[in-house]
Amino acid sequence: MTMLIDKQKVANSFSRAAGTYDSVAELQRDIGNKLIDFLPKSVPQRVLDLGCGTGYFSSKLNSTYPGASLLNLDLALGMLRFAREHRSVEQAHWLCGDAEALPLVNDSIDVIFSSLAIQWCEDLPALFNEILRVLSPGGYFVFATLGPDTLKELRQAWQQADSFTHVNRFLSLEQHLSALPESLVVEEIQEEERVLRYRQLKELTDELKRLGAHNMNAGQQTGLTGRERVKRFKAAYEQQRLVDGAIPATYQVFYAVLHKPLEE
Repeated sequence: MTMLIDKQKVANSFSRAAGTYDSVAELQRDIGNKLIDFLPKSVPQRVLDLGCGTGYFSSKLNSTYPGASLLNLDLALGMLRFAREHRSVEQAHWLCGDAEALPLVNDSIDVIFSSLAIQWCEDLPALFNEILRVLSPGGYFVFATLGPDTLKELRQAWQQADSFTHVNRFLSLEQHLSALPESLVVEEIQEEERVLRYRQLKELTDELKRLGAHNMNAGQQTGLTGRERVKRFKAAYEQQRLVDGAIPATYQVFYAVLHKPLEE
């Protein structure tokens, strides 16, 4: 189930976007705030924000679990630097690392929170096995991630312009579930579709750039995109305007709670 994601490109892109991310991350905040409601009503000693980004949810996790030690981990060093400078959170630690090779000891984390981060992983079985390894018995992994219908309008418009990959490709809910090890139990799953609306296409493309969330696929076209292809792309997207004239951008979101049972 290996994905064609260029991880170095992911890290570099989000590092560059650290200073602009929060200014355009309304959807990301909404999804993360909803995910907070999925957190278990337990009293953990150690909590991990996996893919913490700018650290926006650090204070919320700290207030949810005031007695816990909070570890914030991200692949993008630039994001971590921004978070350390702009987030003042008690008992918080900041660590640069890869979700598929967590620099943590076995059975060390009681609750893992991850909002819109694991879609950038290349190998879901490796990710979930790492989650299982570092979770303490009785621990929880609570995450939100993106599905394959995300930015489908953008993808369809580019497909009418050329044959290259211009839009990130994410995995289905079935692919996520099939990647789970037997020892991670699904407690809850929800799916949601959110449609953002823009007056002009440039508003969407500028937002994706400021988020650092533009095309991360390996093996994509390099060099400049020809004017005629861009013209065809824009015309194809214009055909998808809604009846009220808005430009749509769909996000497919999966929410899940996984549990590592207590050892017998």
